Amino acid sequence: MVISLRFVDPIDVRPLSARSVLASALLGSDRGSLSVAELVAVASLFGISPGAARTCLWRMASAGELTAGDGTYTLAGRLSERRERVDEAARFDDAVTRRWDGTWELAIVALERRPAAERLELRKAAAALHLAELREGVWIRPDNLDPQRFPACRAVLDRQCTHFHGAATDIGADRVRSLFSLTAWADGAGALVDSMNAALTAADREDSAESFTHDFALSIAVVRHLQLDPVLPPEFTGDRWPGPALRATYRRFDRAFKQRMNAAFRRP
Repeated sequence: MVISLRFVDPIDVRPLSARSVLASALLGSDRGSLSVAELVAVASLFGISPGAARTCLWRMASAGELTAGDGTYTLAGRLSERRERVDEAARFDDAVTRRWDGTWELAIVALERRPAAERLELRKAAAALHLAELREGVWIRPDNLDPQRFPACRAVLDRQCTHFHGAATDIGADRVRSLFSLTAWADGAGALVDSMNAALTAADREDSAESFTHDFALSIAVVRHLQLDPVLPPEFTGDRWPGPALRATYRRFDRAFKQRMNAAFRRP
């Protein structure tokens, strides 16, 4: 039964690129830094050759995504900013939703014409800031998060939008659930919690390549899902919102997985 659960895990089964594997390994590390040997070892679990892994690391460093020194690579630039978002997504708890005063945050595009690259940049920044698109060029959410969160993403909105805080709207709860896809997110979170619990209690904890790659891919799926949590006030999510359970389970899963990986790296 434990093995069968693995085939229905809500993880992306498509092959991961070398960049995705190496970036995810660094994003999940304690200090955003790993040795070349550790990165090559992780890549090998996914069938990526040492030469391909080293070439990818060199390209990522050349693009400003990593810095290199003393046989290690460390997150930099956009990947460093992404790690900040990942860390915050894993730390969110109900405390951030208890101070909502009923007002809303709005960002409205103020530029008449924008290149496609700028429109895509805005869409990514707004998503990172947990804003939903009410209509073309109008982004909105309950004003219950730190207005200074993620400065790089905030700068993108500031360049393209007029920003409002403390706004009033008559948007109903049903519309909010639709805008933020709450049902789909909650269903995905429940499936991921089940998958992590199955991995944590599985009897087959041998350090096989299959076991590592499954748990690594599951970790990536959870981190991506956490970043999509809209972190809404309980007035919209209710008392049974699975966000806190997903974060708590992920912290246990992440600790156990890192211990296994560290033990594997230490073996001769």
